[in-house]
Amino acid sequence: MGGESLPSLDLADTVMLAVDPPVDLLASEDQLATWWNLQSSRLPTAPVPSLTAVQRLRAAVRELLDAHLAGQAIEPGAVEILNAVAASASPSPRLLVADSVAQREIYWQVKRGGNAGLAALAQDAIGLLSSPENLDRVRRCANPACSMLFLASSARRQWCTANICGNRARVSRHHERHRGRR
Repeated sequence: MGGESLPSLDLADTVMLAVDPPVDLLASEDQLATWWNLQSSRLPTAPVPSLTAVQRLRAAVRELLDAHLAGQAIEPGAVEILNAVAASASPSPRLLVADSVAQREIYWQVKRGGNAGLAALAQDAIGLLSSPENLDRVRRCANPACSMLFLASSARRQWCTANICGNRARVSRHHERHRGRR
């Protein structure tokens, strides 16, 4: 968790769907607090949102990304959830001056009980889903025992992590080659 360049992809990857039963990495308030802390440098300062709110946003983001990868129609309900969360806090630039030095700061105007961090995650997902260039780089890990999504840095990348899933595939191929020689 926390390894993708986009926090919305990290959010989508907090549920492991390739195992039966699926494993929710955000099943408790403690797990959410840990994940939120890992993401804190990439999100605006905000209290940890409710577990239900995060799981609801995650389900919408994952549903939209899975639909894209499967070439299926987009579910309007998932779009509504994503848009509502994104609209719950708006970023606006502010100029701060201290000791004659000007700095740009982003101020988040929270609306209707929203959460700036959750809104930023939703806005990040909207940016991904509305960018054909980035959306074409979203991949599902080629390891059948993994459900992670990632943003491919090259057309050849096929595993979420080369040192885990990629290494497992290489080891498996090695064993298959050598098993036939015995």
